[in-house]
Parts: sequence; structure tokens; C-alpha cells
Amino acid sequence: MPEGKVVAVCLKAEPGLPKLPVESIELVAGMGVAGDYHFGRTVRHRFLAKKDPLRLNQRQVLLLDTSIYAALAEQGIRLQPGSMGENILVDGLQVMEMGIGTILEIGPVRLEVTEQRNPCYQLNGMHPALLKAVAYKREGRVIRQAGVMARILTGGPVRPRDPIKVSN
Repeated sequence: MPEGKVVAVCLKAEPGLPKLPVESIELVAGMGVAGDYHFGRTVRHRFLAKKDPLRLNQRQVLLLDTSIYAALAEQGIRLQPGSMGENILVDGLQVMEMGIGTILEIGPVRLEVTEQRNPCYQLNGMHPALLKAVAYKREGRVIRQAGVMARILTGGPVRPRDPIKVSN
């Protein structure tokens, strides 16, 4: 099984970027990251909530990997953990290669990847070229490099340096 490690954990009680690095986060099954704006049974993403306020929250935690930040740095876009709104920054795993339904384990925590994140214009508040750098067309296909959303199957604490593994 592929394995990586947690580099940083981030949250923010209000909407917007960046999320702030903290010593640990508590993941709550079916709800999200305790204390984070997106926490709850129903979706908190402002655009999606406006369309359907009763939509179940399948976007409970955002995972990003360090290779995305490294690729952005090569383009002159240097960011800190939490800048793209991720709750968990990982090293050693390529999150964009994970398919829907992939199970991740961080100690007792179990996550299921639900979708690739569709980035929005708010990223340009962190750097004016960020959105175009993480969502672009290649050969007529939209390429996204902005992380994956997951739902929490089993909750618990997550901290930097925790091992993270793909279990399926």
C-alpha cells in the first residue's frame, strides 16, 4: 500500500482563504473538520449551498499534496500550507491520481475520496495567477491540480507527521 505523511493540518472558522495551520485537527465522521467553516451535515460551500441548502456534505475535508505546491513554485507561485484551503497537506502521495472511492487511513481516521476539487476565483486572492495554474485545458480536457475532497468515514485527530496510507 502506498504511504505518505501529513505535513500540515489547517482550518478556518470563517469562509475564505487561507486556512490557518494548527497543531492538530479533529475529524468528525459525516460532518468534517471540527471548528472549520465547512463543518456540518449539509454542504457549506456557498455556491453549492445556494443551489441546494439540504445537499448532504460529501466535501468534508480537502486534501492537497506537496507536489502541487512544488509545481506551483516552479511557476513562480510560492504558497504556504493552507493557502489553497486544504485541511490536510500530505507528502509522498499524489492525491490527484486518486480515484473516487479511494480510502485513506491516518491512524484510526478513515477517509473516502468523493471528488476532485473544482477550484474557483477565490484562489486568485492568494496569487493573481493561481486559478489558471491549477485549472487549465490541455488537448480539450480540463486539468485540475487543486486537491481532492473526501468524506470522513471514521473520525479522530490528525496531526503533522502522522502516516497516511491508501488502503484499497
